[in-house]
Amino acid sequence: MFNPDLKKTPLNEAHRAAGGKMVDFGGWDMPVQYSAGVIAEHLATRTGAGLFDVSHMGEILVEGEDAIAFVNRLTTNDVTKLVDGQAHYSALTNENGGIVDDLLVYRFYHDKLLLVVNASTTDKDWNWITSHKKDEAITLTNASADYCQIAIQGPKALETAQKLTGEKLDEIKYYHFTVGVFDGVDAIISRTGYTGEDGFEIYADAKYAERLWNNFLEAGGYGTENGLLPCGLAARNTLRLEAAMSLYGHELGDDISPLEANLGWICKLNKGDFIGREKLSKLKEDGVKRKIVGFEVTGKGIARDEFDVYINDEKVGRVTSGSPAPFLKKNIGLAFVPIEFAKIGQEITIDVRGKKLAAQIVPTPFYKREK
Repeated sequence: MFNPDLKKTPLNEAHRAAGGKMVDFGGWDMPVQYSAGVIAEHLATRTGAGLFDVSHMGEILVEGEDAIAFVNRLTTNDVTKLVDGQAHYSALTNENGGIVDDLLVYRFYHDKLLLVVNASTTDKDWNWITSHKKDEAITLTNASADYCQIAIQGPKALETAQKLTGEKLDEIKYYHFTVGVFDGVDAIISRTGYTGEDGFEIYADAKYAERLWNNFLEAGGYGTENGLLPCGLAARNTLRLEAAMSLYGHELGDDISPLEANLGWICKLNKGDFIGREKLSKLKEDGVKRKIVGFEVTGKGIARDEFDVYINDEKVGRVTSGSPAPFLKKNIGLAFVPIEFAKIGQEITIDVRGKKLAAQIVPTPFYKREK
């Protein structure tokens, strides 16, 4: 039964009209899959193009002369290294070095940044960010409701998106963006994504969401053989897992440090002070006690989220994300294990409802697209 209290993206009616199976996702009414099914959506994204509604993500504008200094104090990556039209992946950390959220930071100008945060943590992040404002010359705006965000991902993403704009999309580098006209409306066109594929995320005024969505479907040949498919949350999850991309609430959390989550590369400990830097520096010096690893199931079965991990009949950790990998045709997952066992080739077993399932730690990402 539909819960009227759930938040809706501007594409809610479009999802229902397309046969989307709607679920409660962190307080949002979102499609988990469409009629083609999760495997078809996943494979379409790996071999052609998939279309995703990510309008539930949060957008926070930081504007003013101290925008860079302020965001640099709250996040782990070095905002001073960004140039106009560039974005980077980063994390908000608490005083203990735990991850408040992971996010993208977009630099428009020296005095205008956009923070794109997770849907389920937008309110928490907004409260965290505003509570840490001191006397900086900045203005903070929670613009989440103003934007729709549509992602097109896959080998055919570029050619499909190019049909809808005069902007030269092939000139936009990975993790860069431009502000221009897309499908006749003002938009941020960002070469980013969460699938392991090349692609673009389009941010525009929320009132244009259905127009953009429908024209994307038409441009991608939706309904034709090998045409673009709309994709739900389930395919988005299996795609990001094949690419070993972290998900907040699974590999990331308030009690998990970026160093434990293999995100040391976004922790610029030498950039100057930021919230959590002292604890992270100490942790790096002492060495982490646990670490996220990738594993491949070697027995018959599927390791799901939160299943216990064993070595020699001793419980040592837990699965953070586990699923079949439709493109790789394997059962894979990510798990926390003690650092002494976090080595390639390590045999582990996973408790699947009382049955021990054999698995082995393998390199990540599981899937890496050909450039």
